[in-house]
Amino acid sequence: MQIQVRVSEEGTLRNQRHAFTDRYTLVTELLQNARRAGATRIDIDFDEMSGRLRVSDDGCGIEDFQKLLTFNESGWDEPTRQEESPFGIGFSRCLYAAARCVVTSRGRRIDFDTRAALERQPVDVVEDRTPASRAGRGTTVELHGVELPDLAGRIGLLCAGFPVTVAFNGRLLERPWAPDRLALAPTPIGGLWLCGTRDGRSSPDTAVFLQGLWVLRPFDPRPGRVNVLHLDSRQFTARLPDRDKLVDEDEQRRRIDATLGAAWRAVLEQAKARLPAAEFVTTYHAAMRAWGHLDLLNDVDVLPAAAVAGIGSYPSRDGCGDRDCLHPVDVVPTRDAIQGGRATLVVLDDLDDDTAACWMLARARGFLVLDVLALHHGHWAFAHVRFPGLQQARVRPDGVHARSWLDGRQARAEVVLCSTVQVTVGDETAEIAGEGVLHGNTLYIPDGEASGEPVRQVRDFTDEHGCFLEDDLDADRQALADLIGRLRCADPGAALGSLLRELRPERFPALHGRRFLVTVGTDHGSHRVELVA
Repeated sequence: MQIQVRVSEEGTLRNQRHAFTDRYTLVTELLQNARRAGATRIDIDFDEMSGRLRVSDDGCGIEDFQKLLTFNESGWDEPTRQEESPFGIGFSRCLYAAARCVVTSRGRRIDFDTRAALERQPVDVVEDRTPASRAGRGTTVELHGVELPDLAGRIGLLCAGFPVTVAFNGRLLERPWAPDRLALAPTPIGGLWLCGTRDGRSSPDTAVFLQGLWVLRPFDPRPGRVNVLHLDSRQFTARLPDRDKLVDEDEQRRRIDATLGAAWRAVLEQAKARLPAAEFVTTYHAAMRAWGHLDLLNDVDVLPAAAVAGIGSYPSRDGCGDRDCLHPVDVVPTRDAIQGGRATLVVLDDLDDDTAACWMLARARGFLVLDVLALHHGHWAFAHVRFPGLQQARVRPDGVHARSWLDGRQARAEVVLCSTVQVTVGDETAEIAGEGVLHGNTLYIPDGEASGEPVRQVRDFTDEHGCFLEDDLDADRQALADLIGRLRCADPGAALGSLLRELRPERFPALHGRRFLVTVGTDHGSHRVELVA
């Protein structure tokens, strides 16, 4: 006994209608057929109310109508088959999308019910005596009973990169990414237009077309702000049946990204040779960073502004890693200034219990924080960078006034009030005044700090979902400010008055008008209160 592969023609015809996932493939397949026929203009007319779609072109026309109704067999000539590998399923979409189909070309015409055609009933090819048809060129496909909601709103995007002039309901479409609209540069995989080659505002998004139709769409397809690539159809194949995705898409994406990277490399090398160093760095640093070409800066004496920042505001923990305390510098230090020690670059880890003191030292000394991701690892600047975040900080309070404990909603730490705080990292030392310094589990509060802001060095005030706990921050900030105020209050009467204001004894009627003798002990439970008659 032997068996062999067989194809159920009835099943194939019945199930083919479920193969297409996008109803608008109907339009793109008709556009594709017209383009392959050599059309220079395609007119699409659609009446959504009646469901009538009419697509006319000025191409070479249809020589053999039977090929329209032959599935999986390309009717195109040999050069087209070699160049584009057509599959022979384009017109079949019409059979499943419409109730009635009329095709006119080269003086002949077919008009048939699609259900009957799918049941393989014969379709008559008759002579068409209209002047347009008898002229010998062009094809008109008219479909009835078509459902294409909002085609008027979608047709512009469908044809955005199509290489043939298209008119919809009498209005020419713009086709902003068509090959005839852009100065495409040749690459090993197709024609490419790069966004930002003149102003350096490169884009990570690329609109990719195969045979004029989308195969990769950017998230935000705005003309002029995305790259445009028209793939070589001899090297790439679109996935059946909708042909809106590439076969082996992951691998092809890597090829595309490599091609764009190489194209940017060529643009940057030309700009480096043409422009003054400062202008080159200012204009193209972002593009070099985005496309992995930062090594082009390794022999340039000018630092990009994005690579350095000053610690312009009080350093605090940041759950998002934004480092909001870093501010752009007005003047980027020169290579001579860095090598001569007139400007100091440091690299700091994110602020935590161990690095907060390093941040405070760098702020006090006016050091500039270097973004290591903004430069190639071989850049000359790294030979002059200090890494205080990688060294153990030593913190010494001068003139200690008091010690206590902060037990807030989020922030918990020992609090030491002092005159100043001395921070040493390696051979660098700074004296901090007026701002709190966290080191380990201790908050050092020098004279002049009364805001409670140092709690932001203790916690980042975000929950496990990344939500900012503003109420907790306000409560802990106030709790620290109150604690500082109490610890600094040297007058006993003023201290007790401050405490009473917090306790609000007026809420207790039994206390109204009473006099007490209060003795305050040194720890909880050692206080005495006596009623004075």
